Amino acid sequence: MRVLLALVTALGLAASTEMSLTVEKLVAFIRSSIQLKQPDKQVAEYLRHVKLSQKLDDQTIEELQGLGAGPKTVAALKDLSGSSASLPAAPPPAAKSYIAPIPGPDSIEQAKIIDEVREYVKNYTKQLPNFICVEVLRRDVDPTGIGNSWRHMDTDTIRLSYYEHHEDYQVVLVNNLPVNNMKMEQLGGTISAGEFGSMMKDIFEPETETRFAWERWATLRGRRTYVFAYDVDQSRSKYHVSVEKTMEIVPAYRGLVYVDRDTKMVTKITMIPYDMPAGFPIREIHTSLDYDFTKIGDSEFLLPLKAVVTSTRANNLMSKNDIEFRLYRKFGTESTIKFETPDALPEDKTKEKPLEKK
Repeated sequence: MRVLLALVTALGLAASTEMSLTVEKLVAFIRSSIQLKQPDKQVAEYLRHVKLSQKLDDQTIEELQGLGAGPKTVAALKDLSGSSASLPAAPPPAAKSYIAPIPGPDSIEQAKIIDEVREYVKNYTKQLPNFICVEVLRRDVDPTGIGNSWRHMDTDTIRLSYYEHHEDYQVVLVNNLPVNNMKMEQLGGTISAGEFGSMMKDIFEPETETRFAWERWATLRGRRTYVFAYDVDQSRSKYHVSVEKTMEIVPAYRGLVYVDRDTKMVTKITMIPYDMPAGFPIREIHTSLDYDFTKIGDSEFLLPLKAVVTSTRANNLMSKNDIEFRLYRKFGTESTIKFETPDALPEDKTKEKPLEKK
């Protein structure tokens, strides 16, 4: 709204005064008017009160016309071209600075990295201690199917126990109200599992025959990170998608794996199933899962930090599960955890950032 008002004010001032512009500023103005869909007649009227300090050439006018400048605007620009013909030419635009991308590892190094990650994943659950933590599940829906009209459905606080490599989920709060003897399945709606090892285990198992390809470098939680794209065929997939226990499919899927450069640990996974059957009620699913270092007792472990699962049904209803894992403790110390719903994690905890040179 402020931009629109500024333009109207400028047009009003132009009626009583002449404005001097460089070609660069003129081009910036026309580009902005096109982007803001300003009326052709108003833009042309503004240009009639502009005086150029440099020569406007035909090529610049053609480029602006190609971008969407209206016929009245183009006519006014041609008038400016004629009146500025004797002026000095505008200097060429300043060269944009270019930062050469850091090359990724070669194919031999990539294969070595994947082998190291595969070994890490194979032993991941073996080194995990028995622990408990708080899982916070925030669920939203968007009936428009666009993804920008989310309505909050519920917030569920869950006691998650990990004992002898088995997970147990017990709902303790629903919208901050205590509940008793409630399992995750009783919540209804969309739920997910696999955050504690099975997701990355299935990707890196040799029998899965996952195809990996170099994607890019990244910075995640302040650390230099390899990013690999991966793809799993349907015939090798173990990714199950079920609807109300009556329909289930095992689709192909692909995504990205983020690997810490120094430790070769998996720090983030994204997953998107594809080639979903035409008659299946769910059309799209996107999962992202972040891991971060967490202290349990006297040692640090890389454990789930946050997962986000979005899905779209055939009727365009979208659902989003925002899942956080907080307050990790040794198993048997339940009394040290206060079961209340903590504030949401800040976005920068899971946001990929531009590559930092190190």
